[in-house]
Amino acid sequence: MVSGLFESLTKVKRARNGRFASWDQRGMNQDYWEIPAGESITLGEVEGPGCINHIWMTSSCRRAVKPGILDPAMQANSAPVMEIHPALGVIWDAYDPFYYRKALVKITWDDQDTPSVLAPLGDFFCIGNSYPGNFSSLPFNVSLKPEEAGAYGAPCSVSCYFPMPFNKKAKIEIINENEVPFILYFNIDFELYQEELPAETAYFHSCWHRQNPCDGWGPDLQVNSAEVNTVTNLDGKGNYVVLDTEGMGHYVGCNLTVKHFQGSWWGEGNDMFFIDGEEYPSLNGTGTEDYFNHAWGMQRNAYPFFGTIVHEGDSDGFQVSYRFHITDPVRIEKSLRVTIEHGHANHLSDDWSSTAYWYQKLPTVKKLSILPVEDRIPVVPVMPERRPSKPKLTQEMKAARENYEKRWSMYQPAREEQIRIKEDKCRRESKLNSEYAKKLRKEKK
Repeated sequence: MVSGLFESLTKVKRARNGRFASWDQRGMNQDYWEIPAGESITLGEVEGPGCINHIWMTSSCRRAVKPGILDPAMQANSAPVMEIHPALGVIWDAYDPFYYRKALVKITWDDQDTPSVLAPLGDFFCIGNSYPGNFSSLPFNVSLKPEEAGAYGAPCSVSCYFPMPFNKKAKIEIINENEVPFILYFNIDFELYQEELPAETAYFHSCWHRQNPCDGWGPDLQVNSAEVNTVTNLDGKGNYVVLDTEGMGHYVGCNLTVKHFQGSWWGEGNDMFFIDGEEYPSLNGTGTEDYFNHAWGMQRNAYPFFGTIVHEGDSDGFQVSYRFHITDPVRIEKSLRVTIEHGHANHLSDDWSSTAYWYQKLPTVKKLSILPVEDRIPVVPVMPERRPSKPKLTQEMKAARENYEKRWSMYQPAREEQIRIKEDKCRRESKLNSEYAKKLRKEKK
């Protein structure tokens, strides 16, 4: 008998494939959506039974600083693949460095009035601190060009392969809580079935959490010092909480971002799993790096189930790691609290954020919530303000500055007009995607 990861490929299944995508439904090559600022856009809504098998996206958020030398209408009708670097002197655009934290992924299953997935766009796809890093795991991948690496808000491609079954309905939304729009390419592949899913079907869930700073009792004490190591913590009080949920199902992993402020070592905290309401954890680890299957600190590697996405030595002092329990899920009957000490016995006061992934039977008992956008922005170094002196201007210099501002007064509204046109296209094609899914569902019935 064939078993294992590829077992399903050896069996014929009656299913109809479908895809929600940002393809230009006018037949042109503007295959992306301009997600409006301050709006929630439905990428697709489909009736079940079915299963989402793969999500791929790429995005970019840029704003014009000053006028470029390209005509705004012509530039708007060109594919964004011609992302021109400001250093070439053709445009002067700036990436929004934190838009990955300002946009949210929201997924709602069946007839629930609360989402089962609610997380920042970047963190859901393992982009910690809005800082993409190349990595490949079994359920998630991130890929970016070498010249884009090492930058907040850098464009990249992301994929999720976690299967997401649903019986009655699936609704996938993007909420843009930014003050500017951003472009989004996406393919969301799903399949539809004729028969209802089994009663024991567990639904995919994901949530994001941040504590900045963690409530440490001794951040001024050296990590691993004898004084710190004599303090006990058996019940996990004060631990950082990765997940606190109720229901029947299983935990399948997380990504974790830690910005360390002491300048020493942040990873001495044990992971503690509290299953079904227990007072003391039945799963107690030996250190944060050990939970992520590393040792003696964090290494620069990325494997199918665990690894480093961004190493603290390659950033301004933060680490992004992941651990997926694909073959060793943590089973629960009633509830689960996944926690980690921030430093031994919680003595450090660092900036921690995480995205948890788990499956459970509906309903989603604990309603998901998320911090307001201003509390999601990463902590980054602030450069001192530069105040250059201005020499005395010649008449030519004055004329050049006046003409420049005049061209900006025409360029800016023309570019904004093109953005509004693209936003209307996004809203229109959002409706078309859901209409397409209804047609597909009728064909399958």
